[in-house]
Amino acid sequence: MNTPSSVSCGERLVELLEAYGIDTVFGIPGNHTVQLYRGLGNSNIRHISPRHEQGAAFMADGYARASGKVAACFLISGPGLGNAITPMIQALADSVPMLVVTAVAARSELGMGEGRLHEVPDQSALASQCSRFSHTLMRPEELPKVLARAFAVFSSARPGPVHIQIPLDVITQDASDVPTVPWPKVLAPCASAAGIKLLADRLSSAKRPLLLLGGGAVGAAQEARALAEALALPVVTTINAKGLLPRGHPLLVGGSPSLSAVRELIADSDTVLAVGTEFGETDYDMLFLGDLPSPLWLGRIDIDPAQLCRNQRPDLALCGDARESLAALLELLEEKVSPAEDGAQRVAATRAKLGSEPHWNTEVQAVFDCLQSEMPELCLVGDSTLPTYYAVWQYEASAPRRYFHSATGGGTLGYALPAAMGARRALPEEVPVLALIGDGAAQFTFMELAAAVQEDLPVIVLLWNNNGYREIREGMLASDIKPVGVDIDAPDFVAAASALGCLALRVDSLESLKAALRTALDSRRPTVLELPESSFLSAAVKGWY
Repeated sequence: MNTPSSVSCGERLVELLEAYGIDTVFGIPGNHTVQLYRGLGNSNIRHISPRHEQGAAFMADGYARASGKVAACFLISGPGLGNAITPMIQALADSVPMLVVTAVAARSELGMGEGRLHEVPDQSALASQCSRFSHTLMRPEELPKVLARAFAVFSSARPGPVHIQIPLDVITQDASDVPTVPWPKVLAPCASAAGIKLLADRLSSAKRPLLLLGGGAVGAAQEARALAEALALPVVTTINAKGLLPRGHPLLVGGSPSLSAVRELIADSDTVLAVGTEFGETDYDMLFLGDLPSPLWLGRIDIDPAQLCRNQRPDLALCGDARESLAALLELLEEKVSPAEDGAQRVAATRAKLGSEPHWNTEVQAVFDCLQSEMPELCLVGDSTLPTYYAVWQYEASAPRRYFHSATGGGTLGYALPAAMGARRALPEEVPVLALIGDGAAQFTFMELAAAVQEDLPVIVLLWNNNGYREIREGMLASDIKPVGVDIDAPDFVAAASALGCLALRVDSLESLKAALRTALDSRRPTVLELPESSFLSAAVKGWY
């Protein structure tokens, strides 16, 4: 039993999280988590209350993607965790770090099936399917070790959600003797020196090398750019690697490895180095052309050894952190001259073909150009909506962590709005944050705008309205299926957003979009800009794929 001077396990948890650098918790208090909040109110950690636990975890996802730092979620047991499962699936698919803390029944009640409040037969088993690990804290003394293990995953392994559940009788136990000093940070490993030497030799002799960068390389932007420029390597990025080379860089191919022109460039390369990419279909076969043909010679660097044995078979497999491994590679290549064939010329030739791709849309490109001309440092957060699909190969970010979306990986709906709120919390004020979301997806999480207003998170929401689930409708028609369940009624989004305290405007041209963006930036309020698709596309896009 706690004395007035004692510190509970819940309070000690908050102290340790603050010591690990956590500055934001997204969560909704409940009867089972009030003891966590005893410590939170006395800390420097900011708490943000979404309107649904799904929003909490999507916010934590956006925060981590935009900043590279970890945020935490405080959720009740049972439905609280259940509502966060979809965001955890998305974060696991895209290797996004997230700490999810929930309550669970008292130790004597676990697994008894006696109808306790929020009871789930095995909550940890549920969470373990969408996390790197799930742990039940049985004693306060375990807390430092369990948190150390979580942050070791975040810093030195393939990241993703980590779930810690604390029984109700453990949350309140005395933890006065539990130390508040974090364990030492586990440093990310470098690939083997022998393997790095083999890779350096191969790159040194290559005539037409190419660099493929995935989301696992996002922390190695400086090293990846230095390598590309040292060897004049054409650079192809996946969605989560957009911005590792800024748009307009002469070595940035742009597009996507799903496009025929980019695939031809990869096939023409005698040496391909792939860093931090799983070669998943949502990056490499978004257009259903079939698996990416195997390169003539493929070297892979990945922090996860299992990934090196999936999808594309490498000729050289190096297990290690992208930044550490590329730094070691650069040291061996200090005296290396550029390849005989100029990489920039190969890039320019491929870029010239992109506009002729059958899946290139100039009208959607005009929208992207408008956004970037008005907001050059924009962080764009996409959902599953038509412009986002084109962004896969048509949008290039200004910097790392300035573009991400949910249209790949887990492929959920409703992500962009709360994820943009998390990004807004993480990024400096001078970086505009915009959510790009469709009218169908917006109805999943629209109420989070109330949280954006209350928490002073001035995101801009670009709501692309094509009156229902258009992509699915076109897919049904293409398969000779009568459309069912796709023509959904929508609210008056401008009126609804205004009622929640947002600035809201309906926009019907590129010129009015420019003016509306300026108004939104000047207002410093959460803003919804509704764009009817018919005002921006001259004809319906039937099957973007």
